Amino acid sequence: MPDTITQVTDSTFEAEVLKSTIPVLVDFWAEWCGPCRMVAPVVEEVAKQYEGKVKVAKVDVDQNQRVATQFQIRSIPSLYIFKNGKVAGQIVGAVPKQQITSALDKILV
Repeated sequence: MPDTITQVTDSTFEAEVLKSTIPVLVDFWAEWCGPCRMVAPVVEEVAKQYEGKVKVAKVDVDQNQRVATQFQIRSIPSLYIFKNGKVAGQIVGAVPKQQITSALDKILV
């Protein structure tokens, strides 16, 4: 995993995401999920593009079911944008990069 992406677990979610001083894009995914693998390179591009402005994190829903349950993740990939500890946006499914950057740009205004 690139340096620009943080692997987050049930135990590190609060510190890494909810208490982050900058917005966080969280990719809820699983190893077996085809669409998750399709969107992964796009998430990596976004992480590089927004480095310093947005933290990008990945949560494996199979390994971290507490967080997945807390945010009622029913479909993956699910991309959630957190700002000031709250959900500020969400995108479900493998979507084009432009849809992700557009959602982030709205949060960063």
